[in-house]
Parts: sequence; structure tokens; C-alpha cells
Amino acid sequence: MHDIRSIRENPEAFDAGLARRGLPAISAELLALDTSARTLALTRQNAEARRNELSRQIGAAMKAGDSETAQRLKAEVESLRAALDDGRASEDEVAAALRARLEVLPNLPDETVPDGADETANVEVRRWGEPRTLGFQARSHFEIGAGLGLMDFEGAAAVAGARFVVLRGALARLERALAAFMVDLHTAEFGYVEIAPPLLVRSEAVYGVGQLPKFEDDLFRTTDGRWLISTAEVSLTNLVRERILREADLPMRLTADTPCFRSEAGAAGRDTRGMMRMHQFRKVELVSVVAPEESAAEHERMTACAEEVLRRLELPFRTMLLCAGDMGAAARRTYDLEVWLPSEGRYREISSCSSCGDYQARRMNARYRTADGRNLPVHTLNGSGLAVGRTMVALLENHQQADASVVIPPALRPWMGGMERIG
Repeated sequence: MHDIRSIRENPEAFDAGLARRGLPAISAELLALDTSARTLALTRQNAEARRNELSRQIGAAMKAGDSETAQRLKAEVESLRAALDDGRASEDEVAAALRARLEVLPNLPDETVPDGADETANVEVRRWGEPRTLGFQARSHFEIGAGLGLMDFEGAAAVAGARFVVLRGALARLERALAAFMVDLHTAEFGYVEIAPPLLVRSEAVYGVGQLPKFEDDLFRTTDGRWLISTAEVSLTNLVRERILREADLPMRLTADTPCFRSEAGAAGRDTRGMMRMHQFRKVELVSVVAPEESAAEHERMTACAEEVLRRLELPFRTMLLCAGDMGAAARRTYDLEVWLPSEGRYREISSCSSCGDYQARRMNARYRTADGRNLPVHTLNGSGLAVGRTMVALLENHQQADASVVIPPALRPWMGGMERIG
């Protein structure tokens, strides 16, 4: 959510930021609604002040025994009451219209974000690891899984439909081991606090991170009006909603391993085979809540934490700074980590780490008290650390062997009970 005061102060900069997102100028419309809302509010305040003054005069007239004056003043109060009711309704209507326009607008890109309309304008920042020369035809993860007899899409479809998978035996354990490895790394070495959050959340929570109202079609909703989380970001970030934190409590760093649920409404025909795009998947999420002056450094730190997971699993990757047109709506700056997939001969996204500034905090009314006593919006950040299913995809493909087995990276073996190979 944008602060209307900042739009008033520099409407040209606001429109320029939206233009970088490929959106038309809208500040004039917003400011017209804002002016109308403030005018109606001032009119109401003046009417309330007049009503209070009349009430005082009525009391004085009655005390003086001047019933005629008292009755005349009461009639004026009655007319003011009707006008106030109408004025409040108009004020509420205009305020709701302004909020409805503001709440669907994306965050403004940071000045360090490159211009561009889509992924072709993203900028590679760094690269780690060299794709391995296999010496044989690379098999896809689903070919490997099916060959091992441990990955069953047909059985999952019989139970739940398309875009689900059943993992058996060593692959079921591998999924569990990957998640545990990631959470243990982030908590033991990087200072994140593990959270076991709700998977069902209220509309206010989904709204707070910017997924409602605009992205409703991407989510699953229950019959009682709750929402299945599409990412633990929703639950973790909303732990600070409607709160005023102490400055000493910041930074707050949280992590969670949860199932995630997405309708993939816009994914028709994309990644229809395999585990790259599922309705249900497991993800280890990272969330940070920080003071504004710390958010840039925290973004770099969070991204480095996610990168370290890939390094320890010996998975080649590259880090991309997304352009303005390719970022998520709530983000002001995003790094994507893209892991090498031998079967596709290209890098694919496995994590997004985003700095959201105060965009989510304003929607959640999440603030902190500064040393000089001011209550200011916090800054929020979120990132995948990592998507467990996609990490399994990358591990199976990058560590596959000619005999159709898969080598477990040494860093992961303690979580696999010492297992060195799946075959």
C-alpha cells in the first residue's frame, strides 16, 4: 500500500515509478480523490465543532430559562445531524474509492533496479559452479524418479488430479531431509528463528502481504472463507501485523518449512510434466522485519543465505537482479536464484528474495518505535530458502549417474542417515 502523503509530495516521481512497471500515470486521479476526501473530512469536522458549540449554547439557554432559543438551537442541531450522516457516508465512499485504487497498485521499483518489461532485461549479478559434463544423455528428474520407482504422478492424479506427485521410499526421505537441512542451516548458522505457522489464514493476512485483492485466482479458498497459504511468507510476515515493535527487537528473522498451495491459474501448458509447477509443494521460507535503514543490507544477507544452500548441495546457479517489469507486485527489489537443470540445458528459478520496503507494513499496520518516540512502518523482506521440490529436481538431475543412480551430496548425508546414493 502506498502512502498518499508521499504521492502528494511528488506525484511525478510516483507516476515515473509506475511507468517503469509498464503502468499508466494515475497520480492525478488519486490526488483528486484525496482532495475530495480531505474536503469532506474538513466539512464534517467543522459541522461537528458547530454541533458541539450549539449543544453548549442549548445548555446555557435552558439554564437561563430561554426555551424559545433552546428549541431553535435544537432544530439546528437536528439539521446538522442529518447533514453529518450524509457527509460521513460521502466521506466513507470517497475514502473507500481511494483505498480501492491504492491497494491494487504494485510497489515502486528501487532506483537500483534495471529497466525492462520482462525476464529478458534481468541482469546476471554472479554465477557459482560449473555445470557438470555428464558423459551421457541427461535424464529429466521425472525420468529419474520413475526409473527408480519412487516418483508416481499417475497415482497422485488418481487421488488428486494433475499437478500432484506421490514420492516413495528414498525420495520421500530426500524431501524431508532437504527441508530439515535447510531449516537447520538457517537457524543454526544464519540466526533465523524457526516457526511452525498456520497453513490456513484469514483474508486480512493474505491482503497484508499484497496477494489480495488482485491475485485471488492464484489461491485456494476453503468453504469457511479462509485461504490455504501459497507461501509461508503470508503467515510469517503477518506475525507483526497491528503491532508496534521495539527498535531493539529488530531485525526479526523467521523461517518455516511448510506445504504451500497454488492454483497455478496462469500456468496452462507450462511445466505440465514433473515437479516444477505443482498445486502442492514444500518450501522453506525466510522472512525478515527490519528498520528502514537496514533493509538494503538485509536483502543482500538473505540472498546470501539462500545461495549457501545451493553451494552446500553442489548445485550450479546464477543470481539475477530482476528488472522493473519482472518483479512481483509487492517487491521493490528482487534477486532470483536460478539453478542449472541438465535435462533442459538452462537455468531455472529456484528462489526469489525480495525487499518490499514499507509496502506490506502499511497494509498490515506494522510499525516500530524509534529512539526518539516516533512510530514508523517497518520494512519487510522475504525469500525462498529454498523451494524443496525444485531443489530435489536440481539435485536429482545434477547428481545423476550413468547407472541411473543419484549421488547424495556429502553435506546432506547426515540428514539421509548416512546414505550416499539412491539407486
